[in-house]
Amino acid sequence: MSATPEAMVADLIARVSTRNYTIGIIGLGYVGIPLALTACKAGFPVIGFDIDAPRVAQLNRGESFIKHIPTTAINEAVKDGRFVATTDFDRLKEVDAIIIAVPTPLSKQREPDLSYVENTAEAIAPRLRKGQLVVLESTTWPGTTDEVMRPRFEKTGLKSGVDFFLAFSPEREDPGNENFSTSTIPKVVGGDGDEALKLAVAVYNALVVKTVPVSSSATAEAVKLTENIFRAVNIALVNELKVIYDKMGIDVWEVIDAAKTKPFGFMPFYPGPGLGGHCIPIDPFYLTWKAREFDVTTRFIELAGQINTGMPHYVVDRVAEALDRSAGKGLSRAKVLVMGIAYKKNIDDMRESPSLRLIEILESRGATTDYHDPHVGVIPKTREHASLTGRKSVPLTDANVAAYDVVLIATDHDAVDYKALVKASKLVVDTRNACAKAGITGGNVVKA
Repeated sequence: MSATPEAMVADLIARVSTRNYTIGIIGLGYVGIPLALTACKAGFPVIGFDIDAPRVAQLNRGESFIKHIPTTAINEAVKDGRFVATTDFDRLKEVDAIIIAVPTPLSKQREPDLSYVENTAEAIAPRLRKGQLVVLESTTWPGTTDEVMRPRFEKTGLKSGVDFFLAFSPEREDPGNENFSTSTIPKVVGGDGDEALKLAVAVYNALVVKTVPVSSSATAEAVKLTENIFRAVNIALVNELKVIYDKMGIDVWEVIDAAKTKPFGFMPFYPGPGLGGHCIPIDPFYLTWKAREFDVTTRFIELAGQINTGMPHYVVDRVAEALDRSAGKGLSRAKVLVMGIAYKKNIDDMRESPSLRLIEILESRGATTDYHDPHVGVIPKTREHASLTGRKSVPLTDANVAAYDVVLIATDHDAVDYKALVKASKLVVDTRNACAKAGITGGNVVKA
C-alpha cells in the first residue's frame, strides 16, 4: 500500500531537517548561483543544471563569472563536495527538490516569452519521480504554475499533490546589495495544495530568515509582479516629475531629498536614464498581457511603461540640447563617452541596461560613441542589442576624456573619480546626480 501524501510529506520534511535531501537548481545565473551557495551553506548537497557547457565547466573549477559573487564561495562549495554543476538533465532523478530559476524575458512585441520555462518543464517531465518537489522561481504571470507547469508534469501520469508537489516562490535577488543576501530576504511561498505548501515552506525555512506562506501559487506569482510594478510606477512618476521640474528650473533630486525628510507618507524613488535589470522593465508587461484575458485594461501600468521606456530618448534630447548650447555643435558631429554600461552601479549586470539603448539612439542620430565601465570590460551578447556585442571599455584617462565633446553619466559607479572626470571634460550630462552627490557643481555639468 502506497504512502498517503501527508505521510510522504512528513517523511520528506524529516529528511530536510537532517539535510538528507538533495536540492537541484535549474538555471545557474544571477538567481540560481546565490541560491545554490545558500543551500550549500545550509548543509544541503546541491546539483546545479544549465545548458551552457562553458559556464558549467567554469563553476566546476570553482570559478565565479558574476563579479559580486566571490570565486572563493563557489570554490569552497565545490571542494567540500556540496555543489556540482552539470548539463546532464538525467541527473534530475537524483534530486529531491527541483528549483527553476530560468529567464522569463519579453518578445519583440513586448509579450511574455515563456520558452525557457516551457522547455525546462518539458525536460523535467520525463524524469519526474514520486516525492519530488518542483518550485518555479522565475517571475511570470499569475496562473503559470497551474496552467503551464502542472499539465506538462501530469501528462506523465503522476498527479500533483499526490505523487509530486508543485509550488511557486518568487526570487527576490538584488545584485550588489550589500545589506541583503538570499538568506536574509523573506521568501514568499505558494503551493499547489496544502502538502506542497508544507514541503516548500520546510525547504525554504532551512534556507532563508523567514518564509511568508500564501494561499496559492497564483497569489505568490501576483506578489512578485506587485512588488516590481510598484517600483516601476513610482520610478515613472519621478521620471515624469523630472521632466516637468526641469522645464521649471527646479532640481528634482533636491525636491526628493527634501520630501524624504517627512517621516510618514512618502517613500523616495529616483529618476534615471531608463529602467534596467531583469525585473522592473519586464514584469509589468506580464500582468498587462494576462489582464487582457479578463477584459481588463491596465492603463496605469501601461502609462508607467510608456514613460520609462521613453526616458532614453529624453536623455539623448537633453544631450543634443546641452551640446548646442555649450558648443554650438550638433549631435550628429559629436563624440560621446557613455559612463557606465551596467544597469546599476557597482555591478557587472548588463540585463536590460538603458545604456545599451542610449548608445543605439545616439548612433542613430549620427553621434560617435564609446563607453567606460570599471566592471564591464567587454559588452556581452544580449538578445536585443546584438550589434553592440564585443565593444570594449575605453581607459578613463584625462587625455581620453578631453577628446570627447560630451560625457554622459548613465551609471553612477562608485569607482569613478567624478571630480577628475568633470575637470577633464568639456561637457558632462549627468542622469544619476552623481556629480552633485560628489559635491561638484561645475558650469560644464548639466543634469538630465
